[in-house]
Amino acid sequence: MAHELPPLPYDKAALEPHIDATTMEIHHGRHHKAYVDNLNKAIAGTPLENKSLEALIGDLASVPDNIRGPVRNNGGGHWNHSFFWKLMAPKAGGAPTGKLADDIKAAFGSFADFQAKFEAAGLGRFGSGWAWLVSNGGKLEIVSTANQDNPLMGKAIAGCEGKPLLGVDVWEHAYYLKYQNKRADYLKAWWNVVNWAEVAKNY
Repeated sequence: MAHELPPLPYDKAALEPHIDATTMEIHHGRHHKAYVDNLNKAIAGTPLENKSLEALIGDLASVPDNIRGPVRNNGGGHWNHSFFWKLMAPKAGGAPTGKLADDIKAAFGSFADFQAKFEAAGLGRFGSGWAWLVSNGGKLEIVSTANQDNPLMGKAIAGCEGKPLLGVDVWEHAYYLKYQNKRADYLKAWWNVVNWAEVAKNY
């Protein structure tokens, strides 16, 4: 079963003015599509074609050496972006509520402290990558990964582990058209579109 590009859950202009329509169009329709196409190409004609995306990236050690790199990069890119689109919504933002809000406060001091630490993880990632909020052994942690790695790949590969709850793409293609090299401005604006209901569901 070939992997497919999921449709955006909203119109490409729906996150304006924080995330512009042109960025969304290129990010989803070209970058994400390329990850899907290249993943399918890498696993074509192998038993890996029958594995789910989670099973593929969660057990990279079982992927043959000659295609492990393409599966890691493109499978990771496909999973990360499929997850990312759902974490945003028009007229979203604000702060989380309920158990998630309480646990964020307990883990990080306050919601504002959490935001500052999360932004720092995104800013501190040199080059391309992601910042994540994960649940790891029942504890909330902020981690970051390089390129298209994610915590599901495990500590040995991604340098961290846990169940992703929230993630932000800090590759330049996610923000350069609108924010140029100002990653900090992008991260601050991004809070306005975070879909906390989806994050709570992940939790």
